[in-house]
Amino acid sequence: MSARIDHLVIAARNLDEGVRWCEATFGIAPGPGGAHPLMGTHNRLMKIATVEFPRAYLEIIAIDPRARPTRAAGTHRWFDLDDAALQAGLARGGPRLVHFVAEVSDAAAAVQALERQRIDRGRVLEASRDTPAGRLAWQITVRDDGQRLMYGTLPTLIQWGPVHPSDSMADSGVRLGALTVSHPRAGDLKAAMEAIGLSNVPVSTGAPKLRAVFDTPRGTVTLDSEGI
Repeated sequence: MSARIDHLVIAARNLDEGVRWCEATFGIAPGPGGAHPLMGTHNRLMKIATVEFPRAYLEIIAIDPRARPTRAAGTHRWFDLDDAALQAGLARGGPRLVHFVAEVSDAAAAVQALERQRIDRGRVLEASRDTPAGRLAWQITVRDDGQRLMYGTLPTLIQWGPVHPSDSMADSGVRLGALTVSHPRAGDLKAAMEAIGLSNVPVSTGAPKLRAVFDTPRGTVTLDSEGI
């Protein structure tokens, strides 16, 4: 079993706010993204890859007010986007880092590995969208209640088809230098990371938090998830 950081998730109340946040934070606009009919969301993307994180990118995501999710009634959007407390926080403080996604070669096997740790990571859903570079198809874990789990410090799992979104992304000039996580149950979180083979995300004991450090044209930029 092996896994690696696929992308970091920035939640925004709406996509325009997310774009403005990116411009203010990094000094550049994010690249194009797309829509997710299954979840009724849309996004903008920015490549942040390095040798250590070879396919990493940043996703700015928001609920699309013009779309209705095609997912079954009674289920929730991914990344806790339907959560009232998260939405209230985004309204008060603007877009912020809330989660990350780990790429695995076999999503079903990774889910089973977490089940052995007594963690229900959710169903493995099929999703796709068309892009100028080709059709993106992936499998992703999403619980029916939409929860990220462990305050966003336990990654969602994704398994890509033959096309990866970062393959066609332009160089942004922004690089992911490090991602670290903390949680009161650091031992449980570390065991879960080891179960899926994710080895380059240090885990420490503390308040639940993600911290991402970037090298940018403006110098070092650090994002904290603010105790999500």
